[in-house]
Amino acid sequence: MWWFQEGLCCLPAGLVIWTAASFIFAYATAVLLRHVDPLVPYISDTGTLAPERCVFGIMLDVSAVLGMATVYVRYKQVEGLTPLNEIGLHRLNLSGLVLGWISSFGMCVVANFQKTTVFSMHLVGAVLTFGVGALYILTQTLLSLYMQPHVHSRSIYIIRLFIGLWTLTSIISMFVSSVIMYSSLPGVDVAHKLHWIPGETGYTAHIISTISEWSLAFSFISFFLTYIRDFQKINLRAEVDLHSSHLYDWPLVGASPSRCSKPEPSESSPLLPDRS
Repeated sequence: MWWFQEGLCCLPAGLVIWTAASFIFAYATAVLLRHVDPLVPYISDTGTLAPERCVFGIMLDVSAVLGMATVYVRYKQVEGLTPLNEIGLHRLNLSGLVLGWISSFGMCVVANFQKTTVFSMHLVGAVLTFGVGALYILTQTLLSLYMQPHVHSRSIYIIRLFIGLWTLTSIISMFVSSVIMYSSLPGVDVAHKLHWIPGETGYTAHIISTISEWSLAFSFISFFLTYIRDFQKINLRAEVDLHSSHLYDWPLVGASPSRCSKPEPSESSPLLPDRS
């Protein structure tokens, strides 16, 4: 069995690979068509013009779905590994689920509302994706702190803490440089400015801002890489519950009893404690 066939580790692995591919494909296409400058453009700029924006939107929508699924599996795993009397941890885990889903939804908003079309909605999507996503990383890092060393090693917590600090640093750097860039270009429609000339006003702040954005995006990707080993130890199964042996809205004379047998419970994991 290959490593990606163990448990549900294909979810975070697929999320990381697919999201990185969406960034790289949009960047390569935009640069080849000369829609953006090759030196570190904004990620949003690489998905602004057709045809790359069409594929960029579709690929990020798929990433959002993978993100929601990954966040849910993580929630169920932590729920199973946490004792019932740890009310605070269960609430923190639930908060992580909500924050993760909001961040994934924000990715859909970013993908489908280009900044040159509806800048305000694009900005809202960016805040949901990166701002709320940073809070998700914080909650998961706190959960890792409380779960080590009896559930996983301290090294996992240290790695997630480092990535969390990386994310925070990137957010601060991007925010400060963006404020400086916009304040140095009064009257300029920066949202529609896709080409920059080295040495022009605001260019240095622009480069710092774009580098920070790429750094922020890859810090998110790196965080989900830490889920791969954990997800090798969990499986989820759906449970079918038929209400009758037919699909009519009235009792059917002579209908045979349902031949479906009740399946096993819907969640299972080799790491789940035995509560019997």
